[in-house]
Amino acid sequence: MTQEARTAAAGRKKSPPSASRSDGHFVATGPVVQHYQAAVQLLHQGKYEKAQAIELKERVQMYISTCQRQLQKAALTFLTPEEHYDFAVSQLNTGDYDDAREQFNSILTGHPGADYAFYGLAVLDAITGRVQECLNNLARAIELNPRNRLQARVDNDFQNMVDDPRFTELLYPEIP
Repeated sequence: MTQEARTAAAGRKKSPPSASRSDGHFVATGPVVQHYQAAVQLLHQGKYEKAQAIELKERVQMYISTCQRQLQKAALTFLTPEEHYDFAVSQLNTGDYDDAREQFNSILTGHPGADYAFYGLAVLDAITGRVQECLNNLARAIELNPRNRLQARVDNDFQNMVDDPRFTELLYPEIP
């Protein structure tokens, strides 16, 4: 960052990464916003090359970070589908739902009969409020391995599904 940009950024009050406004909305703050504001200030001062350099630096850093994350994902190798499942569950447990879904689906691509991957998707769908998908995936998991029915009966991750009669019917089917 140039001295002028540093001076412009230093003159602003530092605040936490996000701050709430009186109308309830959140405003992004932090180093990225400060760099952007410095670039805008330089732009208004007619210092176009310096403003462009700040903006380009921020964008390049963002793209590099994104590429590094994607390369790390591609570098993951698993010896067994069960090991892959453990990783998917860890993603689920940390709240990385998109990556967890991607991992469960990846397991099913190579192993379409992996009941545990369908069960994992059902849990993910329950947590994220995708009711019909949860029912479909859980039904498939039970079809492939009936013990999944017993597991689902005691699994707290399905807590928001207990009032759905279709869920109850799936876990406690009528005996003919």
